[in-house]
Amino acid sequence: MDPLLLVGLFIILFAVFTVLKAVRIVPQARARNVERLGRYHRTLKPGLNFVIPYIDRVYSVIDLREQVVSFRPQPVITEDNLVVEIDTVLYFQVTDPRAAAYEIANYIHGVEQLTVTTLRNVVGSMDLEKTLTSRDTINSQLRGVLDEATGKWGLRVNRVEIKAIDPPKTIKDAMEKQMRAERDKRAAILNAEGQRQSQILTAEGDKQSRILRAEGQRTAAILEAEGQSRAIDQVFQAVHRNDPDPKLLAYQYLQVLPQLAQGDGNTFWVIPSEVTSALQGVSKAFTEALPRSAATRDEIPESVSEMDEEVAKASEAAAEAVADAQEAEGPSGPRQLTQATQEPSPFPDLDHNPKKAEH
Repeated sequence: MDPLLLVGLFIILFAVFTVLKAVRIVPQARARNVERLGRYHRTLKPGLNFVIPYIDRVYSVIDLREQVVSFRPQPVITEDNLVVEIDTVLYFQVTDPRAAAYEIANYIHGVEQLTVTTLRNVVGSMDLEKTLTSRDTINSQLRGVLDEATGKWGLRVNRVEIKAIDPPKTIKDAMEKQMRAERDKRAAILNAEGQRQSQILTAEGDKQSRILRAEGQRTAAILEAEGQSRAIDQVFQAVHRNDPDPKLLAYQYLQVLPQLAQGDGNTFWVIPSEVTSALQGVSKAFTEALPRSAATRDEIPESVSEMDEEVAKASEAAAEAVADAQEAEGPSGPRQLTQATQEPSPFPDLDHNPKKAEH
């Protein structure tokens, strides 16, 4: 092969390689630092960039997006001398590619170590219970310290989160027992409160029911009394409006008298003195001439003998009622029949009756 051809081919390949090295394409949200003759020259922006081959040196790509780094659990001693393992997550972003490349050799490792030391300082001033319940406080303190320390490295710490805080196994068992006791205590308190509320509601219900029942009975008694009052008033007005004769009342008295002796528990029966007065009134009513009224004007007895017969029948009915009351006693002993006051009987025929009541 011709040496000139080989030299020309080599020159062409070298020119193509030089052009390729002079053109650099940087993706979006990325950055690359350029050194010229060993000194920082500039930072390539996203897009098409040109450099001088063999003079400018282009370093690796630096990601400008927010990054998430999870660090392994770190043992931390609390204020009450308990060792807990804390797992953290860091959210940061590179804001200055030049500082991230030249201010620190490995910013990821530097951020991890700074997080561990800051975490031990913060948790070391808290006891276990406060550590478990103060995650927001720990996160804010870590973020403040890390953001201030990593600012010169061209980093911005956005968030620091604690994923887990793992106390020793013995402490976990003790905490579980304590929480179980607390839950049992709350359950007992809630049960007692429920029973108390139930008893209160039951008592309130009984009270209201008794009050309503008493009010109903009172209303019923009032209505019943009003009804009886109206009935008595109407009877009283009817009696006075019709102006009954005393002889009629005496006759009604004699009709009720036999019913008084029909009771099973009557062992002693007193014949009141009003019986003779009633008999006298009845006898007088049938012996004397009645005034003619609108109701009796057309119904006049035919003879005085009929009146005498009716009087005799009424007297015999009264005497038989007294005798029946005496015989109803049976083998238990004779009933005691007395009269309040001794008055002469208006019916002489009753003295010869074998069923005459003993006065």
